[in-house]
Amino acid sequence: MMRILYSKFDKEAIHELPQVLFTGRIIVITSEKKAEKAVDFLLKQSILGVDTETRPVFRKGQSYKVSLLQVATHDTCFLFRLNILGITPSIKRLLENTETKMIGLSWHDDLLALHKRSDFKKGNFIDLQDIIGDLGIKDLSLQKLYANIFRQKISKRQRLTNWNNETLSEKQKQYAATDAWACIQLYEEIMRLKVSGDYQLMEVEEEPKNNEVKND
Repeated sequence: MMRILYSKFDKEAIHELPQVLFTGRIIVITSEKKAEKAVDFLLKQSILGVDTETRPVFRKGQSYKVSLLQVATHDTCFLFRLNILGITPSIKRLLENTETKMIGLSWHDDLLALHKRSDFKKGNFIDLQDIIGDLGIKDLSLQKLYANIFRQKISKRQRLTNWNNETLSEKQKQYAATDAWACIQLYEEIMRLKVSGDYQLMEVEEEPKNNEVKND
């Protein structure tokens, strides 16, 4: 399938796209016993999508540790509630695994946040921001990348909700799962396009910044 890609995707155009949602199983993990079982299942997979969520900060000087680690397969997503569990031995085993590919976006930042909860060795992580440039795409956000490649919209409405709530809402769970699952979809399609060359890149001129002088 030939895809038309843009070096920079129009943010305004995203609003007109159909929304995409993860439709598989979503399982919330709040105990070490369940975490152990989930990790055993996840490490049998060939590829995983990963992401984190943290309670947002609205006051200067406030900070919170990462609240949630979401890990998805093609059809199942586990939500590890780190604000309840912390980094358990089984979760550490997952993060340090060197066999199963774990795909994230801006994962360097996520790793820094996770390390504030516990020290662990970096496993087999692949950051989409490190490979998307191979297609000539300059956008780095999950929403723009997904819109550019699949012409579908990932809603970000739940991003600034309280991820430390006693119980996560259905919308929060859906949002978290979609973000992790989307990383798998993007990685597999990026790799397919790199091998097949089945795309055409449309170069989009970047608008000059306010402090730049536009040459005539």
